[in-house]
Amino acid sequence: MGKLNEKDQHLGKILVGMNRVLVAFSGGVDSTLVLKRAQQELGSENVLAVVVASELFRSEEFDGAVQLAEQLGIQVLQTEISELEDENIAKNTPDSWYYSKKLLYSRLNQLAEELGYNFVLDGMIMDDLDDFRPGLKARTEAGARSVLQEANLYKKEVRELSQKLELPVWNKPASCSLASRIPYGTKLDKAKIEQVNEAEKFIGKLGFQMVRVRWHDQCARIEVNQDEISDILNYREQIQLKLVALGFNYVSIDLSGYRTGSMNEVLSDSELAEAVN
Repeated sequence: MGKLNEKDQHLGKILVGMNRVLVAFSGGVDSTLVLKRAQQELGSENVLAVVVASELFRSEEFDGAVQLAEQLGIQVLQTEISELEDENIAKNTPDSWYYSKKLLYSRLNQLAEELGYNFVLDGMIMDDLDDFRPGLKARTEAGARSVLQEANLYKKEVRELSQKLELPVWNKPASCSLASRIPYGTKLDKAKIEQVNEAEKFIGKLGFQMVRVRWHDQCARIEVNQDEISDILNYREQIQLKLVALGFNYVSIDLSGYRTGSMNEVLSDSELAEAVN
């Protein structure tokens, strides 16, 4: 725990010199830790949580983030972006992740300038450097600060610090844009997004915390944790009926289980490199 304390102290030193900060707040464990530590170092009056609504994120996640920031005693600003109106995002290529983050950071920078905040902070962590994250390029171009990365913090450490601070989301499962359920090259639209959204919400209510429904035209490919694959088969009739009612003709269980970014597995090394650069 000594090394983790050193990282936490370093995070505090980074934050304390920032004066007034605007935090891109999703309600996930990473951005919640950023928000709480900024509050501790700078005071609530110098921290603004900005929660951004989009067609590609669940309204429940938006509402939960607003409530959590208010619970922490931090001022909240609610705003929105229209991702599907941006053709670079809607056409759903690996580059679309870059344009999605570019749109987000542009909105955050605009608000920071209008409201007099010195820095825009996000919740990027060290683990993100080892993943396919074209959004990192957009972050760097926008001049936003990833203070958890600057403090060399990994997800496991973020959860440990969050638990120590008694943050209610310390063990919350990771969330991601609903666009990640749609194969590259398939144009995004509200119908597809709502289809996978409703399917995941239904399965989640059956007791599966980590679930992804990947959209493959007529087929839904369900990912849950590997140790829950046998459990989900107990609900196969209910799931089949619901997902067919949502418009899928076929329903499958991915035997590899849930993993982050499974839609990226079909990309070649050159496609990955091109999207990042």
